Amino acid sequence: MFQQTCIAPVNIAVIKYWGKRDEELILPINDSLSMTLSTDQMCAKTTASASSNFKENVMWLNGEKVAFDENPRSARCLKEIKRIASAKGQPKFPLNLKLHICSENNFPTAAGLASSAAGYACLVYTLACLYGVEDEELTQIARQGSGSACRSLDGGFVHWKKGDNPNGSDSLAHQVISPSSWSNMRVLILVVNDSKKKTSSTKGMRLCVETSELINHRAEKIVPQRIENITKAIKTKNFTDFAEITMKDSNQFHAIALDTFPPCIYMNDVSHSIAEFVHRYNELAGETKVAYTFDAGPNACLYLEEENVAGVVAGLKLAFPNDNAGNVEYVKGIPINGQSYEAYKFKSNGSNLLKYIIHTKIGEGPKRLEECEGLLNEAGEPKKLIQ
Repeated sequence: MFQQTCIAPVNIAVIKYWGKRDEELILPINDSLSMTLSTDQMCAKTTASASSNFKENVMWLNGEKVAFDENPRSARCLKEIKRIASAKGQPKFPLNLKLHICSENNFPTAAGLASSAAGYACLVYTLACLYGVEDEELTQIARQGSGSACRSLDGGFVHWKKGDNPNGSDSLAHQVISPSSWSNMRVLILVVNDSKKKTSSTKGMRLCVETSELINHRAEKIVPQRIENITKAIKTKNFTDFAEITMKDSNQFHAIALDTFPPCIYMNDVSHSIAEFVHRYNELAGETKVAYTFDAGPNACLYLEEENVAGVVAGLKLAFPNDNAGNVEYVKGIPINGQSYEAYKFKSNGSNLLKYIIHTKIGEGPKRLEECEGLLNEAGEPKKLIQ
């Protein structure tokens, strides 16, 4: 049995990908740009095994068995990896061997926290390692699983170019800066709801392209200039400009979702209260210290620099008091060092509106793990299953 295990990171877009010009190849109507998060706090983990003893391709996702070959996106990713392995002429093992694949996320799936991006990036990277493929085409392959997955194949800040070719050959992702270039960049993920969202991103994008009167203006007129401006801000570590562009793009994305008919409503009242908190915090500070962005869900992603984490978390505990605030499981991830001496006062929005907070940072791309860290046993079965 041939086996490989890898992990891949989540990425959160600051310039959103929303809308496809080709549904099958997953080609976007606009460029996007994201920050890769550290795999120490949030990641997808995948083990892929190939054996002559396996009768069919099987996959277990978060402990549940799923039909791998019946998922066209997963099957396409595997087909493309095999194509490259075959073209190289010396595959590590016969390409007709069936696969057992086990994948899990250590964070909520389908809740608007970029689980599909991490999942497909991890699947493609793991298959590439299994078949001995090291190729620039991996971003194209991951993109065909989940568009934003191509941005999770690298660390730091990553720019996914929409491309112009109908075959998608120039729709690629590349690194803008490495994680070490802005090493004190931090992220607070405020989990408002970790349930599966009502309208999937795939369905929401399709409806938006079909019915929104604003989406083409954003793609053609607004995004190109924002990409240029935010890239400059990132390279010069200008947090003020970075924050303003990030928040404006998040607002515009959700405005376009509302312009869809029927509307796609991803943010809720708590989400809007978080946005209000961020603007109030910056106002009291007299400078921009924190920025929000919301993907296709109610959960907030707050960007800030390390020295401002303690102050913002202290403010959040006042504005969003929680009975579990003293519990170590309420603020997960990187320990928050230091105390906040900022005497900002925030009116409570209500108790227990946040489920928990994840404190993480800018991170690296995918990596291989040791054999002992695999999710499959010697028989190619999951080591743990949902009972």
